[in-house]
Amino acid sequence: MQIHIAASFIVLLLGTVLSITAGEWTVVLLLIAGMFSLELMNTAVEKVVDLVSPEYHILAKHAKDAAAAAVLVYACFAVLIGGVIFLKYLF
Repeated sequence: MQIHIAASFIVLLLGTVLSITAGEWTVVLLLIAGMFSLELMNTAVEKVVDLVSPEYHILAKHAKDAAAAAVLVYACFAVLIGGVIFLKYLF
């Protein structure tokens, strides 16, 4: 979560400096909100799994891995979309 907070701060600063359009701001803000929401859901899944399965269980591992993978997939696509938005301003 700390990495996402830092990245969000940088993206918001960059968007301000580069004066991205209102439509681009909408996409950026939706991506940031989605990332934080997904991180919170990942944390919730991990805590619930730990609660109901305090000992190691392969299904608990799969649930945690799937939740973490969802965050990773979203983060990768957010970076790609951010690249589409910001690269035209940087080059």
